[in-house]
Amino acid sequence: MTPEEEDRLKRARKGRNIVLGLVLAGFVVLFYAITIARIGGQ
Repeated sequence: MTPEEEDRLKRARKGRNIVLGLVLAGFVVLFYAITIARIGGQ
């Protein structure tokens, strides 16, 4: 594999990891908000 291909794969992997991290953070915020809403509603 050429250095250019390796660099391109690293960039693609990094971008995918950032998106995955943001999605996971979004789920955490969502569950937190749902929990607060359920506790506050009682």
